[in-house]
Amino acid sequence: MVHFNTIEIVATSLFALALLHTFLASRVEHLSHVYPKHAGLFHLLGEVEVVFGLWAAILVLAISVIDSSHSAISYLESRNYNEPMLVFVLMVIAASRPLIEAAGSINDQLARLLPLNPMVARFLVVMSVMPLLGSFITEPAAMTVAALLLREQFLRHDLPPWFKYATIATLFVNISIGGALTPFAAPPVLMVAAKWDWDIGFMISQIGWRSALAVSLNAAVLTWIGKRWLRALPPNTQVADQKIHGKKVPVSVTLIHITFLATAVAFHHYPVVFMGLFLLFLGYTAAYPMYQTRLMLREALLVAFFLAGLVVLGGLQAWWLQDLLTGLTPTVLFFSATALTAITDNAAITYLGSLVEGTDAAFRYALVTGALAGGGLTVIANAPNPAGYSLLKDCFPEKTIAATRLFLWALPPTLVAIAAFLLLP
Repeated sequence: MVHFNTIEIVATSLFALALLHTFLASRVEHLSHVYPKHAGLFHLLGEVEVVFGLWAAILVLAISVIDSSHSAISYLESRNYNEPMLVFVLMVIAASRPLIEAAGSINDQLARLLPLNPMVARFLVVMSVMPLLGSFITEPAAMTVAALLLREQFLRHDLPPWFKYATIATLFVNISIGGALTPFAAPPVLMVAAKWDWDIGFMISQIGWRSALAVSLNAAVLTWIGKRWLRALPPNTQVADQKIHGKKVPVSVTLIHITFLATAVAFHHYPVVFMGLFLLFLGYTAAYPMYQTRLMLREALLVAFFLAGLVVLGGLQAWWLQDLLTGLTPTVLFFSATALTAITDNAAITYLGSLVEGTDAAFRYALVTGALAGGGLTVIANAPNPAGYSLLKDCFPEKTIAATRLFLWALPPTLVAIAAFLLLP
């Protein structure tokens, strides 16, 4: 007999420890400098991408002890790993040189239309347009592109640490809400769109336009706050990048990369398809190495490991989460979803809420918009966040991002999102 109650309590306890570990990861990383003899161990334990995978492994061991190894394996096989696999594929493809250079070129062209300092204009476009682009290329791809553009053009320079935290926090929030123009790009929307018949027309008219306004306001305010330091940055050009990387990328190669990305997005429900396409993508990049830089396989694998660990640990939290979401008024549900998203994946929140029968339009709107609004508060709040963390952490002191500081700097843009969803008519 399987002891579900015991296993669920153990799983929730381990989930809480994993969450605490996430907030303490920067301090653990600091210990690698204090105790160099054990630097390797502290560095491993300080990697946020490793945290949930590590505690998920402990959970599997606990299930084996409490019940049996067969039950542990059966539980692992019962989980859906589509999202970790898709984020891995999209992250690698979106971070490839042809697509990053194309995104950088588009970013520069749009920035030239603004009557602003070139670097200020570029920053504004990255923080506003790229998150909204996530509604079409999916949020993980948009996060990857935006994070790399921010890293190369802005965050690798000597900016004030507080401004770097404000930037990554605003990026996380804007990516979370910026994918709400369509029903397939934001994970919390994707989980419920088919069941509730939410099409693109519904998303734009009910949620998307509010999201777009909040994204634009967040980006504009942050740009205005940081304009003093942004103006002082040296301009980056695509020509300089080409001199470093080698031959100029032909348009045909860029179009082929776009095709791979678009096809993976189109078949995001079918791992057998997008993983097969990814293998073809690896073969294609190997055949034309002169147009490539190093593919970000390691970074993407760590992010996928993080998300897979979250899937395993989060799968046994329904016993308290679903009951918590049931019977709440829309306003209370909205703020509950926002708060709960900070400590668990927002897609899990909306999925569990979708299992509640007899819900009305107000319940559904409050649940999804609350989950979207809270998606930037922590690294685990939204599936693309670990990708952004992995790509940008080297720009911060000791190559780590303090979870508490990230949370505090994410509060202002989150409040803007809350106001957009609750106060706009």
